Amino acid sequence: MAEPVLKVIPLSGVGEVGRNMTLFEYRDTLVVVDCGLMFPEADMLGVDLVIPDFEYVIEHKDKLKGIIITHGHEDHHGALPYLMRQVSAPVFATPLTRGLIEVKLKEHGLLGKVDIHTISAKDHLNIGDFALEFFHVCHSIPDAIGVALTCAQGLAVHTGEYKFDYTPTDGQLTDVQKLAELGGRGVLVLLSDSTNSERPGYTPSESIVAEAFENIFRRAAGRVIVSTFASNISRVQQVIDTAVMTDRRVAVVGRSMVENVRMATELGYLRAPKEVLLQVEQVDKLPPRKVAIVCTGTQGEPTSALVRMANKEHRQVKIIPGDSVILSATPIPGNEELVNRTLNNLFRLGARVFYHRMAPVHVSGHASVEEQKLMISLVRPKYFIPIQGEYRHLVLHGELGRQVGIPAENVFVVENGQTIEFNSRGAHLGDQVPGGYVFVDGLGIGDVGDVVLRDRHTLAQDGFFVVIVTINEQNGEIIGEPEIISRGFVYMRDAETLMDNAKKVVLEAMNASEHRAGAQNTIRAVLSDFLYQQTKRRPMILPLVIEV
Repeated sequence: MAEPVLKVIPLSGVGEVGRNMTLFEYRDTLVVVDCGLMFPEADMLGVDLVIPDFEYVIEHKDKLKGIIITHGHEDHHGALPYLMRQVSAPVFATPLTRGLIEVKLKEHGLLGKVDIHTISAKDHLNIGDFALEFFHVCHSIPDAIGVALTCAQGLAVHTGEYKFDYTPTDGQLTDVQKLAELGGRGVLVLLSDSTNSERPGYTPSESIVAEAFENIFRRAAGRVIVSTFASNISRVQQVIDTAVMTDRRVAVVGRSMVENVRMATELGYLRAPKEVLLQVEQVDKLPPRKVAIVCTGTQGEPTSALVRMANKEHRQVKIIPGDSVILSATPIPGNEELVNRTLNNLFRLGARVFYHRMAPVHVSGHASVEEQKLMISLVRPKYFIPIQGEYRHLVLHGELGRQVGIPAENVFVVENGQTIEFNSRGAHLGDQVPGGYVFVDGLGIGDVGDVVLRDRHTLAQDGFFVVIVTINEQNGEIIGEPEIISRGFVYMRDAETLMDNAKKVVLEAMNASEHRAGAQNTIRAVLSDFLYQQTKRRPMILPLVIEV
């Protein structure tokens, strides 16, 4: 009988920022750690979100015994509603993370239909063939955890996203004692956050942001508008605390921000005196120097509150000269163009704008190089799998592992969907499972693929050319002349001449062809060559042959 193996599968979230999802499989048990989404990159035209490919999980849903969510950021739980429509399994999360998940499930009409269990960083669970235990880690959101999974093949540790912050806003330190205790037991494999493996030294504390906020709030003669992620409850607390210190009241703007603030307040993760919070309708009734606003929009999302303000499209809040605007985040790779456009629009409106290049208004929630070394040294794993980061981050993190004593052959830098198998003889690469992008576009999930994106690129770059040809159904003769409709192709003074010549090319090709069956392909081929010769462009050509 073959020896059972422990399979570790970084399904997504390696070689990219976002879509974090890792599978642990042993015997008849599959445990999922995180189920995140990614925001589309600039070349993903029209795409709203990118989620993991769940094919492997769905094929093995009879083994799926539990889903662990390490913290409340959307790149770790945002794809959960899409997965839970296709599988049934209990979800485990700490209280704040659970609250944020429930806000997301409510948006999708799934609240009450998913089995969610509240856990703490001190809990132990038995899930199928795994024994699970958790440990608290500092991140840019409260209630973040890592997870340790034990099976007969050994102990696997997944750090979640972490840093070693000694002055966190919530007072909860990363549990160094637990990490050392796990290391003392003997860890088979460590999976650790690679995001900041390019940054030397240590990541600054969240307390640095509080100092920067106080300085800006005190100097601002007008309103202070702070943009952050809707899930960044720690940053919202810093805004409220600074507003109290500087005699301002706080309005919360943006649907997701309002929902998350309400939930976090009910759970006790946000502390805000009632007299401090302000309805957005009341903002204009107070002197500007008495007002602070917290809203979404740090990534330049087109429908976010800050972007609508910057575009003069927000119904209730208009940017005016004298406003101080703080973007308390760094751009996610791929969002730089959107963020820069928002910054430019804010400056045009006369705002004083503070962002990560100008002031310490944001610090990373991820460990830098020396902290990554410390994590590996505490856990002392036999094998090491860098996760959560672009490919260069994984490679650099792997090199750190070798620097602190892990043999090169025991470091696995892998792509999405690559299985790593562990048994009594050691570790090796296993099968490659589907780990590609699944695009969410409106109500469509997975119905936009590479072909559709390629078509959208063509349309965006060179437009389209529709050719309508009418032929006699009985004898196949062409009736009248072709009709041409063009959009987004090219504007020329002699466009009429170009269109007339295109019609002649189509007629000549049709008359020279003995078979009408392939008329559409014929039209597409001759027009493509003709238009490229005339304009050096290749629009999308859509031939339509009508028989009457």
